[in-house]
Amino acid sequence: MQTLTTSGYREDPLEAGAVVWFTPGTIHRLVNEDALRITVVMQNSGLPEAGDAVLTMPPELLTDPATYADAVRIPAEGTEEERAGTARRRRDLATRRFLALREATEQGDPAPLAAFHRAAAALVRPQLDAWRTRLREGAEAATRASGAQLAALREGNAEHLAHARVTATGPTARGRFGMCGRLDVYTGS
Repeated sequence: MQTLTTSGYREDPLEAGAVVWFTPGTIHRLVNEDALRITVVMQNSGLPEAGDAVLTMPPELLTDPATYADAVRIPAEGTEEERAGTARRRRDLATRRFLALREATEQGDPAPLAAFHRAAAALVRPQLDAWRTRLREGAEAATRASGAQLAALREGNAEHLAHARVTATGPTARGRFGMCGRLDVYTGS
């Protein structure tokens, strides 16, 4: 996996069992040469696939949300081959910009990466209210429930243990085009 941050460029090999964790502001590029199957656990209820991750498109395609959406959209209509072709063209365009940002960063010029970060932040700003709701109803709700359970245990109350449950699920979608390839999508509850 290739990553780019204000700290520089880095490569981490991916193999079965490897864990690579990165935070917002990290531009990443997955290069899978050996059909490695990757499991991705997304922090904050999957915000990256909900639009908080921005592909490294050329600056002229990052000017406003509509222009960006048109540039990265893979149409639902069309044949599988046509949709895959659109995904490859999108990937290639983003890869060229990633490489340019990497080169600038490696040459000591932080301005292009900083400009990309500013453009990305401006693009996602209209989605913040929806993301706040997703966070509140997902990760924050789970944290509050855990806090309440700890408080109950501290008071000697184990009643919540009687409400234990086991949940099993499968993907809600298979082979969907995602930002980094094909996705099998699992939704939490």
